Amino acid sequence: MKNYTITVNGNVYDVTVEEGGAGAPAARPAATAPKAAPAAAAPKAAAPAGGAGSVKLEAKAAGKVFAVEASVGQTVKKGDTVVILEVMKMETPVVAETDGTIASIDVAKGDSVEVGTVLATMN
Repeated sequence: MKNYTITVNGNVYDVTVEEGGAGAPAARPAATAPKAAPAAAAPKAAAPAGGAGSVKLEAKAAGKVFAVEASVGQTVKKGDTVVILEVMKMETPVVAETDGTIASIDVAKGDSVEVGTVLATMN
């Protein structure tokens, strides 16, 4: 048996791991620890090329779509908020990088996104 001290989200746990042989469980925690968070959902596929614009607004950080502020066909100015992401419990606006028209919105409220996920496109 081996003893480990593990820190998870600031909480310290003492864990004893039993070394098992073939067919035996590899580890058995002696202390009850919180279960691991489920893996994030896969990023949503990009919209078909026919509806996509030439300027892509991508997620700069992993998070969840908190709100979609713009709609397809809407004219936006540079700096206007198009999508708001919740990143580490902070509302983070994703803004138009240039003046233009929203060609597609590729996410919906509540979607999980990874870095680089296309959130919207503009012309």
